[in-house]
Amino acid sequence: MIFHAFLIKYAEIAIKGKNRYLFEDALVKQMNIALSKIEGDYRVVKEQGRVYVFCPEEYDFDEAVAALKTVFGIVYICPVVIYEDQGLDKMREDVVEYMKNVHPDYSGTFKVYTRRAKKSYPVNSMEVSAKIGESILNAFPEAKVDVHDPELTVSVEIREKIYVYSKSIKGPGGMPVGTNGKAMLLLSGGIDSPVAGYMIAKRGVKIEAVYFHAPPYTSERAKQKVVDLAKLVAKYSGPIKLHVVNFTDIQLYIYDQCPHDELTIIMRRYMMRIAEHFAKQDNCLGLITGESIGQVASQTLQSLAATNEVCTLPVYRPVIGFDKQEIVERSWEIGTYDTSVLPYEDCCTIFVAKHPVTKPNLKVIQKSEEKLAGKIDELMEEALRTTEVLEIQ
Repeated sequence: MIFHAFLIKYAEIAIKGKNRYLFEDALVKQMNIALSKIEGDYRVVKEQGRVYVFCPEEYDFDEAVAALKTVFGIVYICPVVIYEDQGLDKMREDVVEYMKNVHPDYSGTFKVYTRRAKKSYPVNSMEVSAKIGESILNAFPEAKVDVHDPELTVSVEIREKIYVYSKSIKGPGGMPVGTNGKAMLLLSGGIDSPVAGYMIAKRGVKIEAVYFHAPPYTSERAKQKVVDLAKLVAKYSGPIKLHVVNFTDIQLYIYDQCPHDELTIIMRRYMMRIAEHFAKQDNCLGLITGESIGQVASQTLQSLAATNEVCTLPVYRPVIGFDKQEIVERSWEIGTYDTSVLPYEDCCTIFVAKHPVTKPNLKVIQKSEEKLAGKIDELMEEALRTTEVLEIQ
């Protein structure tokens, strides 16, 4: 059956009070962007407390649903069939026709829910539901009415035309991107950071990203892997400005000057400094990392405190309480896992110490960094000056 439209249901947006229209407008904008990437003249319309997507006469249903599933803020996508308003008797026939097409041979419990957006309609909602329910029972003798806990709800909305729907396809939830500021994601080629970026974007935050490249120790394929991950996250978050920082000289200098058991922490601290530089430059309100407590040596509470110490912006860690399997499962859901596990090393794994410190003493770390004074500032300036900026769509 050809569905003529989709009713878009949201949750949190509905409780935004006087600012609700701002969130609805942001949702409509993101839906238009998502649908513009597929073939067809789709129209997204706010109409009497509802958001509808009106579809072209010929379109790919699965493609349209897949596009809408990337839009944060959508809780359910309900495929709708629209009929002309030709009176109650014809409406009853139309809903029975809908049931025969969408739920043939239905034998479970159901109820009919009617909403009169057109208040001038001469029959009240309860009576419309009762009459349509009667027609469905006549057409489906094995079915039963259950108004409290039905297996199927047939929804009828009376507008200038009659809108009928009964299926709800789960959307991603969350808040529309762009409604909660902007933050900078430290994006590596691993499993965790793309998931972290996705989860922050789901809360309405627009994201940018920074990747630390270390040629020739990391290959161009490692860089392309990160670009590919950014593209996968951008399906949900919208376009991402990706800063590719050449980190090789900084890493080598730290490697030469500092105790090797402190390498990971000190390198991480300089990454945070660089990420914060770009974050402030682009008016971001915080940093995002994919760190999870205790997963590796650099992610103990002591290590996280040591890396946080160099930042003035807040650091958001959305997967901090997840175990590895939970992060892996989320990466499967959003489609980043297969790319994350490709065997191309990033700079963090290339320069990792054999026995890294797990409980770093901040004063000791700061003392070690004194050995870098002078030259490290020149290396930082060069890294910032030569950073490549890519626009990821």
